[in-house]
Amino acid sequence: MDAIQQHMIDSYRAAQRGELPPPLPGRHDWGVVREARERRRFDAVIAGRPAHGRRWAALRSLLGRIGKTGKISGSGELGEPGKPGEFGKPGKCRPSGA
Repeated sequence: MDAIQQHMIDSYRAAQRGELPPPLPGRHDWGVVREARERRRFDAVIAGRPAHGRRWAALRSLLGRIGKTGKISGSGELGEPGKPGEFGKPGKCRPSGA
């Protein structure tokens, strides 16, 4: 039984009892996503980590390792060894002259 079928049964039962029908499936999905994001940020603050910007920092770090060839370079498992201390600097992901 999928969500629509379950909703139809629940709506029928609510109509028989004179109650309000349940919300449509997926009606509150974005609210749940928002609450999960807020909870993750709250947990990060409590743990002493940055509450936001971690994904962008990781993306900037990854893009900073991509050279003109399009291959990932740098230390670690992803590519060839590069210059230490070069990665993760702001602005490294933007091509010059753009």
